[in-house]
Amino acid sequence: MLELLVPRLVSILGAANVTTAAGDLSNYQYDGSADRALPQVVVFPGSAAEVAAVVAACNEVDCPYVARGAGTGLSGGAIPEAGGVVISTGRMNRILEIDVPNRIAVVEPGVVNAHISEAVKGNGLQFVPDPSSQAACTIGGNVTENSGGLHCLAYGVTAHHVLGCEIVTTQADIVWLGGKTVDAPGYDLLGVFIGSEGTLGIATKVVVRLVPLQQERRTLLAAFATIEQASQSVSDIIAGGIIPAALEMMDQLSTQAVEEFVHAGFPTDAGAVLIVELEGLSGTVDALVTDVREICTRNGSHDIRQARDEVERERIWLGRKSAFGAMGRLGSSYYVQDGVIPRTRLPQVVGQVAEIGRRYGLRIANVFHAGDGNLHPLIVFDDSMPGEYERVVAAGADILRACVAHGGSISGEHGIGIEKRDCMTLQYSRADLALMARLRTAFNPRGLCNPAKMFPTSRRCGESARVSASAHVAAEVERAAGTAF
Repeated sequence: MLELLVPRLVSILGAANVTTAAGDLSNYQYDGSADRALPQVVVFPGSAAEVAAVVAACNEVDCPYVARGAGTGLSGGAIPEAGGVVISTGRMNRILEIDVPNRIAVVEPGVVNAHISEAVKGNGLQFVPDPSSQAACTIGGNVTENSGGLHCLAYGVTAHHVLGCEIVTTQADIVWLGGKTVDAPGYDLLGVFIGSEGTLGIATKVVVRLVPLQQERRTLLAAFATIEQASQSVSDIIAGGIIPAALEMMDQLSTQAVEEFVHAGFPTDAGAVLIVELEGLSGTVDALVTDVREICTRNGSHDIRQARDEVERERIWLGRKSAFGAMGRLGSSYYVQDGVIPRTRLPQVVGQVAEIGRRYGLRIANVFHAGDGNLHPLIVFDDSMPGEYERVVAAGADILRACVAHGGSISGEHGIGIEKRDCMTLQYSRADLALMARLRTAFNPRGLCNPAKMFPTSRRCGESARVSASAHVAAEVERAAGTAF
């Protein structure tokens, strides 16, 4: 296969944009998850036409392929488990258009998330979805994972801020889903594509919605003795009709690690801290600050601080965004989940997470998008110890079981990918999964586009994903033939 494919790819892209060198391939064997798999070829197209030509070449020789942005994903969605070709969008990194009157921008998939807001800040605008990795993650990946972020409680996730996508289909056609207007007639294929984890095609242009910067903003850091007190404050804030721009929680283990790492000013003796950011028109925010302070005090907060200026505000958010990186202070590796639960169930589920940690003998730090009930348990472990990774995966599956049992979901923003595909059965019936598989087959009939992602294999939820891809690829072929589930 490679002896035919590589020369064809070189003829399309030029030798400088095709690599099979072992050192280069190793850089594309992973994302932000714990799994690894080497591609056979990595290519760097510079346009939608070149992406389409690469897909056509892969189709000719039945070679699997996967699009990859910055590799910051946390569920193994961009890992080339079946080998084949990685299509890197790193060269497609231009902001093509900024339309200030209509508050939209057209960008290529390799544009870094934070660069959009930087480009339009002078116009009083911003691109709201802000994952913790926004300084590195790219828009193509944000679209395929339907990424959330710290400020999505009030504004919504990526799907709420994308009006259209140009995509390369699995048949190598270039088509538009949606466009520059708010609504388009016909089926909502854009809604199907966003969050499909790269299994339905490859985004090559994205029309994003821009929103005005608010006139006033206040950021509070409230410390509590217990997670229960902080959780009750979260419920009371929302129940009181206050929808903060952001409402984040961290437990003591997380804040201690962060303080050692970035010195953000978090109180390390607190059982939990809340970060509350309030935005609005001039003259309206101070009243909200007063209400939030009263709620936190009523629920036992012993220390409520307000950022005095933008420097202090940015330091608080640097601490929150550094939580994952700070786990290196606690262990050589970590494994993160992102289950979702109703806000009111936070204390019960956090208690179960702690019990799961004790049962498996593992340390678990907790970071939450508390306002929308999105948990990020960070399981710290030593990957060099035999059997340790398997215990961690099993503990992660038990956490997801707890989330579903309390009326929640197995993923809020990180996606399913490799890591959680065998936990899909916790949330979905056989009929549910079969319907999804038929939809995927309509877009991706040959199963070559990012195979072996999202759908269950023959393994059980909680078993290690570090196994050969051959069985998964065979299952993809079987599903594409119409025998799935």
